[in-house]
Formats: sequence, structure tokens, C-alpha cells
Amino acid sequence: MGLSGKKGIKDFNKMKRKGKAIAWVTAYDYPFSYCAEQAGIDMILIGDSGGMVQLGYETTNPVSMNEMLSMAKSVRKGAPNTFIIGDMPQGAYEISTTLAVENALRFVKEAGCDAIKCEGGIRVVDKVKAIVDAGILVCGHLGLTPQSTSSFGGYKVQGKSRTSFEDILKDALALQEAGVYAVLLEAMPAESAEQIAKHLDIPVYGIGAGPNVDGQLLIMHDLLGFYQPFRPKFAKCFIPEVILEYANYLDSLEDVSATGIETRRDGLLVLVQLTLEIYIRKVKNKTFPGKEYVYQLSENALSKLQKSEYWIE
Repeated sequence: MGLSGKKGIKDFNKMKRKGKAIAWVTAYDYPFSYCAEQAGIDMILIGDSGGMVQLGYETTNPVSMNEMLSMAKSVRKGAPNTFIIGDMPQGAYEISTTLAVENALRFVKEAGCDAIKCEGGIRVVDKVKAIVDAGILVCGHLGLTPQSTSSFGGYKVQGKSRTSFEDILKDALALQEAGVYAVLLEAMPAESAEQIAKHLDIPVYGIGAGPNVDGQLLIMHDLLGFYQPFRPKFAKCFIPEVILEYANYLDSLEDVSATGIETRRDGLLVLVQLTLEIYIRKVKNKTFPGKEYVYQLSENALSKLQKSEYWIE
């Protein structure tokens, strides 16, 4: 697929209007972000998930601002021509608007991020607006927000009930009003996520939110099958689909050893890039996520959701 030039919010808005899906992925270091850029990814998120998959924490909560910045700096070096988003870790923005702006500015000034992401809706609108007013692009994050899973009773699908759906929609509208350039929805039934996308003028992306949104995000380590503790239902490992292509590539080389010495394209750099390319293709042609990677609603649950005053037929 290859490089296509750095995209910005005008491109993302145009892609939404034209119904063209955006493919993005998390990355936390130089080599994986390099592979993502070479594969032609639209955006990269330096997620606080790096605290788990990269640093070994049991949850995202312990990861610090300094650790996030260290990862972000590495990602920018690996992907100098890709739109990258720094994920505000827990404790980096909730306390005050001043702290929120200071830490958002650190992502931009110290790590070269193009935007930041933070979790929450109405409860953090004042912080979001302050960051936007400081001239920094913000991506919202709703649905299952990992930093506050204790308030949900654990990692549970959101937006299944009418109340949950309406609360998330109100949060999304509040974030749009505050000036976010996009909203990410996590772990929601496709029907609920699609409704929220219909209500918003800005792009709405999903990670486990079905196919009917404006783009898809996956955790790099889930996409590659590179994280042992667990994998959510919505996360697909694409390695099995590309391993034969990788083997054929190696067979096509006249001298594998010489290729490695001359170009370093004899190992994981190639395998990861090929895997990301197939992920991007399947997001773009809207064959990912398929039904097996989408949270299903019962007919009864869907019927109750459709009684919401906010439901658009």
C-alpha cells in the first residue's frame, strides 16, 4: 500500500463526507510506528494501553505522563509523516483545566503530537474546551473508557440499554460542542454506535463499535497477536492471513542473508508491514470488522433502544 502523505483533519472530514473509512492503530515505539507509516496508516494513537502491552502494568491506570511522552517521542521518530495522537493518561487532565492544558501542550511541544485524546464526556467538557481553546486538537473517547472501568463494574460493553445509549449520545454531543475534531467509541453494539455517528457532524471512529462508523482502530499488539494476558472479542489477529504471503516473499529473495544486510527486509519489519497492510485494506473495503468481531444485540434489546426519542430510522 505504501506511503500516501500525512493526513490532517480536513482530510478526515472529507473522508467522512465521502464514506471513506479511516484505518488507525496504536503504536508505542520506533519500529512499530515505522512499520505503520510504511504500510500507509491514516493515524497512529500512542494509547495509554501502552502501559499494559509495552510496560507490563495490569491496567492502563498506573501509566504516567512521562512514560506516555517517552513512548510518543519514539513514535514520532518512527512515523514522522503520520498524524499522531497522544493519549492523556489518568491524572493528566482531570484535576484542573490548567493541568489539562499543560499536559496537552507537553504532547505537542515535547513529542510532536498532532492531537491528544482524553476519556469522558460531560464531566470533562471544561478540560476539553480549555485544551481546544489553547489551539490543540482533541479526540474524545466514549463508551468503554478503560481509565474508569471501575465505575462500569469492569470491562463491560456499553450502549446496550436505552439509558446507556442516550447518556453516551449526550456526552458525544457535548464533546462536539466543546470543539473535539473526532470521537472514538469503544466496545459498543454496532447499532448504538451507528446512531451516534448519524447524530454527529464530526468523524466517529470505533474500536469494537461495529462497521457503521467512520473508521476503525485496533491495538497493535492485538492485531499482531503479541500480547498474552487477554484479547477482547472485537480484536482480530491478522498474522494468520498474511503468513503465507510473508513466506512467499522470503522464497522470492535470491539471497535472504544479503537482503537482510542490505535492506533489513528479511524479518519482522516486513511481516508487521504486510500485516498492517491487510488490516488497512479490510478497513477500507469495510470487510473488517465482520460479525464475529461485533457485539450483538438481542431483538428485545434492539427494540428497546429503538424506542429512544433520539433514534434515527
